[in-house]
Amino acid sequence: MKHLLTIALLAATALGSTAQPTRDIYLSDNWQFSRDMKSWQTVTVPHDWAIAGPFDVKHDRQKEVGNNSEKIRTGRTGSLPWIGEGTYRRTFTVDRQCGHAELIFDGAMADAHVYVNGKLAGHWPYGYNAFRIDVTPYLNTDGSENALEVRLNNKPLSSRWYPGAGIYRPVKLHMTREAASLDTWGAYITTEKVKDGEAIISVRHKMVEGKKGTAYSLAIKVLDNKGNIVATGSSTADGVGDFHDVVTVTSPNLWSPETPNLYKAVFTLSDGNTDIDRQEVKFGIRTISFTKENGFMLNGKRREFKGVCMHHDLGPLGTAVNKTALIRQIKKLKEMGANAIRTSHNMPSTMQMELCDSLGMMVMAESFDAWKDVKVKNGYNLLWDEWWSKDVTNLVLNHRNHPCIVMWSASNEISEQWHSQGATMMKNIAQLFHRLDPTRPVTGGMNSPEAALESGFAYYNDVPGLNYNLGSYDTTYTYLPHGFLLGSETASTVSSRGEYMFPDNEGPHIYHEGSQCSGYDTEYCWWSNLPDDDWKMQEDRDWTIGEFVWTGYDYLGEPTPYDEIGYWPSRSSYFGIIDLAGLPKDRYYLYRSHWNTDEHTLHVLPHWTWPGREGKVTPVYCYTDYPSAELFVNGKSQGRITKNDSTRLDRFRLRWREVKYEPGEIRVVAYDKDGNKAGEKVVKTAGRPARLLLEPERTVIDADGNDLAYVTVSLVDKNGTLCPDAADQLEFTVKGCGQFKAVCNGDATSLESFVSPTMKLFHGQLVVVLQSSTKACTMTLNVKDKKNGIKASVKIETK
Repeated sequence: MKHLLTIALLAATALGSTAQPTRDIYLSDNWQFSRDMKSWQTVTVPHDWAIAGPFDVKHDRQKEVGNNSEKIRTGRTGSLPWIGEGTYRRTFTVDRQCGHAELIFDGAMADAHVYVNGKLAGHWPYGYNAFRIDVTPYLNTDGSENALEVRLNNKPLSSRWYPGAGIYRPVKLHMTREAASLDTWGAYITTEKVKDGEAIISVRHKMVEGKKGTAYSLAIKVLDNKGNIVATGSSTADGVGDFHDVVTVTSPNLWSPETPNLYKAVFTLSDGNTDIDRQEVKFGIRTISFTKENGFMLNGKRREFKGVCMHHDLGPLGTAVNKTALIRQIKKLKEMGANAIRTSHNMPSTMQMELCDSLGMMVMAESFDAWKDVKVKNGYNLLWDEWWSKDVTNLVLNHRNHPCIVMWSASNEISEQWHSQGATMMKNIAQLFHRLDPTRPVTGGMNSPEAALESGFAYYNDVPGLNYNLGSYDTTYTYLPHGFLLGSETASTVSSRGEYMFPDNEGPHIYHEGSQCSGYDTEYCWWSNLPDDDWKMQEDRDWTIGEFVWTGYDYLGEPTPYDEIGYWPSRSSYFGIIDLAGLPKDRYYLYRSHWNTDEHTLHVLPHWTWPGREGKVTPVYCYTDYPSAELFVNGKSQGRITKNDSTRLDRFRLRWREVKYEPGEIRVVAYDKDGNKAGEKVVKTAGRPARLLLEPERTVIDADGNDLAYVTVSLVDKNGTLCPDAADQLEFTVKGCGQFKAVCNGDATSLESFVSPTMKLFHGQLVVVLQSSTKACTMTLNVKDKKNGIKASVKIETK
């Protein structure tokens, strides 16, 4: 069956003109998709063809040959079927002549070849970048159908993590009535100065298909978030030049993570007496600086980055971008106290940047994981010579109006940092960034700082970023002229939610039966360290400007340290502060206690249900911003302790390491700096499973067919205490106006499908994801635990 989209360019009023405005049509529904060009299924874009599975070791089993050794790596890219070809097709009609039309892909994985009416209209190989294709010459504008086909091909050995597969970000058809029109990425709005209650704003724009000698004018209106016009301007061009004006906004509302104020610039293009195009661009008013004297300053105030690195997958949804899922990620990170995200190691989606703008999250926008030197056989090394400048150009032009982006990242742990040729390459790429956007610095993640100093590579980073290498901070700071350093990638601590290993040893690459990592947050990798080490460095050296922790969320792929054949079926990471289901690990509260200065944190671990450990040493940790606390086990004091520098871990944690387990309860009483009781936390031993607790994060969602409801399911005893070792198989059904979308329990070793309505609990919990329909009513999630004969349900309203 052919599916038609009729696009009518209807007349509309454009702020006082009679122009027919630009039409942006999102091509989301009714795509036909095939892996073999024989069997087809109807899908909605964004779409990730691989997330449904199945998981299989064959998908990313890799032989790694080293010095006198050979290893079989597994799980590196999530063990999902992302490799190979896929084809997307749909049809549409245009019922009027248009002057200019382009397709804007926000990202397609990978090596996209785009055909319109059987002709190759464009090609873009890098799956993480947005790209535009002028399809004007290929369209049928007589009312007959237009056929759109997108062919993708993911090569094996082309990624170090799960990249996803398919048209996983939105596709937009942009059309204007006239050939002469505003460039879709032509606007460039910058804050020149904020002083004495005024903001001086530079506004630039450019057009396409302008006729030389024709007088074009551009009217500019700046609106605040209430729709009030707060500034106006205008500019003229002769069809080949650019537009530029400077406008003043009085009493500006500045953008920051705490006050994410946004403005909107409305552009109206005229060719004399006729308005021929209109465009709206959101932006923020804010200033940034990086100096030897003050480090990083936002709006004239010094601050540190409390950042996390984030891969682009959305857990059980795969890489198919979704607004609700991104909002959920950002909000949980902000509640922890995070103020920044590094889009490691790839270019971000437009949707993510728009949400970081509106929710208040600073961003280091990264470009590449590799340059010309090989990291993986079929990686970006194959594209570098022809494509690096094109990819950087698209990245900057697409995203430079986002106030959330405060720096560009050009690299991550590339081997070019070792040689002088790499220094020249870094100089060239930084110059391109600066030419396209002089307002932001360029950084990168250097993991061999001494080599980068010797080769000269480090000197061309405006913001010197070190990945790990705490032992090199002092040397790098001394030799570089910048006067500050950034922890561009830190920690790489590993843990599993709900898992606690005895004794609570600390160290690198510790292995356990069952392929899990300890929730005591004492384990890390051979190249990395613990959060406490980073904080000590940052507090003791005031020239550091913060960090980006690896990682904010668990992600698909890279199951370090369990990434060899003997540890299969590990298939996702243990690095996350939050697990793959979006449930916080204990480490979340450790970071919260250090980062969130607005609210107090008092978190106690482990759980207190340990049948068989009676009388055995079971350490108790407390993550809190308070300086001291006292522990009680069944009412008996285990001592009052205060944070101190005596050991590696006692500066930022409170630990009672000689506690012997006995069923009942543990209670921690915290005290403030003056010795006053400030709060307490109780953890109880769980009884027999009694009921399922269903906790939706939102009870009302939009009836738009895209909105999601996340429901945490917990197995608890009669008193509501979590049964921490429950692994019951649950089943899910949905009735009403919505559907089951996905499920995830956060277990990095689980091979259960995310898209099947059944899954085992992991340490008593999992998360079910529901999707709305386009009908407004109520949907009901029903959950069944056959083992214990327990059922539960919850209603979600769609409006």
